[in-house]
Amino acid sequence: MKRVAAKFVPRLLSEDQRASRLDVCCEMKHQLKTDPDFLSKIITGDESWCYGYDPETKQQSSQWKSASSPRPKKARQVKSNVKTMLICFFDIKGLVHFEFVLQDQTVNQQFYLEVLKRLRDAVRRKRPELWWSGEWLLHNDYAPAHTALSVRQFLTKNGMTTDSHTPNPPDVVPCDFFLFPRMKRDFKGKRFQNVEKKEKTTEALKAITLQEFQNCFEQWKKRWDNCIDSQGEYFEGD
Repeated sequence: MKRVAAKFVPRLLSEDQRASRLDVCCEMKHQLKTDPDFLSKIITGDESWCYGYDPETKQQSSQWKSASSPRPKKARQVKSNVKTMLICFFDIKGLVHFEFVLQDQTVNQQFYLEVLKRLRDAVRRKRPELWWSGEWLLHNDYAPAHTALSVRQFLTKNGMTTDSHTPNPPDVVPCDFFLFPRMKRDFKGKRFQNVEKKEKTTEALKAITLQEFQNCFEQWKKRWDNCIDSQGEYFEGD
């Protein structure tokens, strides 16, 4: 026996949520086995807050010290109230569409419909092979704005197929385990004004290489296996 600290997770999963995560990962593995080009047809997206100030992680704040020197101290800080929301979509080849939400705009179904229209136009321009084949799959979460009746009707009318998404997904969704952490990595501990943060965020997104996007999708496949091995439980940090 040894004493260990609890692992903090976004939310304790219910039995149904674990079963759903397990089912979705198994389904996606089956789709990939049936269609080797399955991953190249997925366009995944989500929203994230970009803060004017985001504190460094404990790892980023670590310092070298000798055995005799005192342990460094640092005051605890919190995220700033200055923030802007980013909506971003990407696939195995890179960014497809991203935009910043205006300060007073709520991401509701009406707004999300306009986002989807802009996404369709971006797919037509940047991924013509997917556009003309009509085989691309939209992968996003179950936020109310994403699952509203008007949104579902729009997707059906325009032949936009949606792919399965796991509930409570930080460890098995590309935006959460790759894109947003990668984008925000160099911003932590630095202060920006709202306009400057948008510019820096845009630069950071465009700096992500093709190889990194491809590695993300390869890692995604491994995370399906991790989720299946853990029977739908969170697996990061174990």
